[in-house]
Amino acid sequence: MIHLVENTFQFSAIILLLCLLYYYRHFKKTKSERKLTLSELFIYIITQVAIFLCGGSYLLLVLDK
Repeated sequence: MIHLVENTFQFSAIILLLCLLYYYRHFKKTKSERKLTLSELFIYIITQVAIFLCGGSYLLLVLDK
């Protein structure tokens, strides 16, 4: 069980890093405000899920020790 939680934490941290890089590169090029495109919305949702998984798995790891 611990290995699953550790793997989930690492996976969510990788997703957060990739999304951060995407957002930085994308919004650096975008100057004006507009609605989110479908791909931006997808990345936003994935980021929210990754933050939840990262926080939840970290909490479980801390509570287990």
